[in-house]
Amino acid sequence: MSDCCVIEVSSQTAGIVVRDAKGYAFFAASQRFQALEGQIFRNAREAERAARRLVTGQDLQLAS
Repeated sequence: MSDCCVIEVSSQTAGIVVRDAKGYAFFAASQRFQALEGQIFRNAREAERAARRLVTGQDLQLAS
């Protein structure tokens, strides 16, 4: 997997994740996804799932 990845939800850019020593750090692209800002995920897929849950209003279980 690459060192960075764009996360999109329903054709809207949620943000990017950038790999570091701890995992993938999320950087929000808009206020709508600000709740995920700075969260660390094990991989880009987990970040995408969290962004989708945010959009659908499901409870967030954020990885740390």
